[in-house]
Amino acid sequence: MLKDKIAVIIEKIRAIDGVTACALVSRDGIIAGKYFDRELNEPWFGALAATILASAESAGNVTGMKSLATVTIRAADSSILVMGAGEHFLIAALLKGNAKQDEVGSSINAIAAEIGRVI
Repeated sequence: MLKDKIAVIIEKIRAIDGVTACALVSRDGIIAGKYFDRELNEPWFGALAATILASAESAGNVTGMKSLATVTIRAADSSILVMGAGEHFLIAALLKGNAKQDEVGSSINAIAAEIGRVI
């Protein structure tokens, strides 16, 4: 049942215009579900996504910011978005360079809120 929920979530994220790859990752870096359009070291990707988000949240706490739930890493031709998704998960997505960051982020945020409620 949980596998089915995760598969549905991955398909929802993949359907967002501008997303080329994505993963649902536990807060400790284990990939629970994924779609990748390229070869990559999946365990490292999951661990790094969790570390990036945890580091951003810690930086927010140190500086007195209420919540840093999203981190975006931008490159010339693409970007990586890492967003908290409830207490136990995060979403990591690779985006096309021409993706509309605000729209994609808003769509992924809605899915992240759903994950927080159902998983």
